[in-house]
Amino acid sequence: MENMVFAEELVREFLVFRGFTNTLQAFVKELGTDIGKGFQVDKILDLIFSIYIPKFQAENLIQLLRFFNNCFSSHETHLVSVISELDISIIRYYIIHAIQAGRKDKVIELFDIHGTELLQKDQHWASWFAIPYIKTPKSEPQFRLYFSKEWSNALHLSLRNFLTKMFNGTRIPALMKISSERNMVSRLKGDIKQLNFKLAQLQVLLEEKETQLHQLRSNSLLATEVIVGTDSSSNPLAGSGEPTVFVPASSHVICVSASAQAGEREPKHSEDIRPDDTQVSTSKISNHSGQSERNTGNDVQREEEFPEVRVDFQETFLGHTSPISRCRFSATGDNVASASVDGTVRIWTYDSSAPTSRNATIYCGAEIMLLEWECKSDRLLLIGTADGGIKAWNVDAKRVVCDLSCTEAFPSVLDLKCSPVEPIFVSAAASRWPGSSDIGKLGYASLTVWNMRTWKAMTVLPLGEDPPPITSVCFNHNGKLLAAAATDGMIHMFDMSAGLQITGWPAHDSAISSVLFGSDETSIFTLGIDGKIFEWSLQNQGEVLWSSDCSRFCNLRSSSHNKHEMALDAYGRRLLVTSNSLRAPIYQVRGHAYGMRTLPHSASITTVDWHPTSSIFLTGSADHSVRVTSMA
Repeated sequence: MENMVFAEELVREFLVFRGFTNTLQAFVKELGTDIGKGFQVDKILDLIFSIYIPKFQAENLIQLLRFFNNCFSSHETHLVSVISELDISIIRYYIIHAIQAGRKDKVIELFDIHGTELLQKDQHWASWFAIPYIKTPKSEPQFRLYFSKEWSNALHLSLRNFLTKMFNGTRIPALMKISSERNMVSRLKGDIKQLNFKLAQLQVLLEEKETQLHQLRSNSLLATEVIVGTDSSSNPLAGSGEPTVFVPASSHVICVSASAQAGEREPKHSEDIRPDDTQVSTSKISNHSGQSERNTGNDVQREEEFPEVRVDFQETFLGHTSPISRCRFSATGDNVASASVDGTVRIWTYDSSAPTSRNATIYCGAEIMLLEWECKSDRLLLIGTADGGIKAWNVDAKRVVCDLSCTEAFPSVLDLKCSPVEPIFVSAAASRWPGSSDIGKLGYASLTVWNMRTWKAMTVLPLGEDPPPITSVCFNHNGKLLAAAATDGMIHMFDMSAGLQITGWPAHDSAISSVLFGSDETSIFTLGIDGKIFEWSLQNQGEVLWSSDCSRFCNLRSSSHNKHEMALDAYGRRLLVTSNSLRAPIYQVRGHAYGMRTLPHSASITTVDWHPTSSIFLTGSADHSVRVTSMA
């Protein structure tokens, strides 16, 4: 029953998509009067002998017979001859009925269209081509049988028995198998997750045992050195009162990933050396001195001490050949768009059960700076390039539907954001090309609102005279407010319905790299190029609700990135930030002590994003890889 309902929903969806509204109404009406749960032989017989043949719908009859032939003969080869005989008999019944009704023109029409096909199937059809020209074919010996009542009754009975045998409940349409296969894939995926989780637990246990073994070996060596050190002739440090200490070798971490598609995503089961373990050890030793850092009055951990994130599953996409510049989940989270500095955009899915029909590679001819999905669907992807272009890619049609170019006055696009409600997007542009990682030398700003139906500029939001460049913009949930962050550290708030700036305040002493609305939209997050993060209250303007300093991870002044970015999870509790190092920090909002670190890439983390509904995040790296990580 579940398969039946799912198949019916697929049919409805397809009819709506194609615009077959009349067919949809007829389909819904027949569903309301349907008393069966499968093939109904009586209805098929009525269709043939009460509609197609009496109304001389020869083309529909031929198509139905072809369907039976393809449906049955491909699976039951021993029935090919039976199907062929029934096929011939039904067409002959149509001819006899037309002759008896005085419609010889319908017989001639049938032979004109399908005569060659019939003759190829059976040479006995040659004699039947003369039947419309015979005055009394019923009296001819070769046709007399087919005009008898006994033959027509036998045909009805034979066809009924055949269809009853074939539709005995063991056969289901291919459309209904989709639901069963989807459920099977979901079960297999769940099994894979459980096995990966068990594997991760065993690998953690193995790592603990290896650490203990390292410690035991170190203690053994230390004891040996102390004993040997009593002999001043063999130990040059004898008499200094300082024992020789051997530091254990760096520990290792194992990355676990689920199975992936060959050539695109590849599972990682290798050991990655943690280059910052020495720093971790140093910070732990220094903390014994009793010094501690404070943030908004609370004791906090240093970022070096953040524990590694617990992973449910992780997959690595290896389809790029250059450093990753942007990666974004689609509005539903089913698809991922990732871009590299070589001007290539890849659209792919990390879920093996999801369809791959939208997978594509887009060659833009310039470095990709920005990616933004249409918020109301997954159909459109906006692509911002380093040469000032904005392309709109239709993922269903697999083509560029619009290619915009910025004006000469503002050739550099710094950010793109789509409205979550209306078919519009906002572009933040600057009057100069970015010459380096210094986003403070970009000239003046322009904020333009574009219509995504006409692909024309609607309005330019007011910023005042010679305003500093806008580096990041963000809509609230209903698209009525737009937050814009500038290189002078200011936050600007716009009322989109009026197209006017309603408020603003200084948030940073330096340029702002990224801005986000909080999940409850009572606050707004900002990330400065100095690595400082602030959460600002929208109810009490200028009040800081939470802050953190992640300059160790993302200080733009010491980075080769154009700008750092941050991403907030669907629940508004975790903030993921790009990183100059191999790992990226995940801050617990208003709970800094519970921060975590991602598993390491082999180069810096250049872009991040969260799944719109789940605890799954993306990290793109300068090592050309993109990772999808599900938190346990």
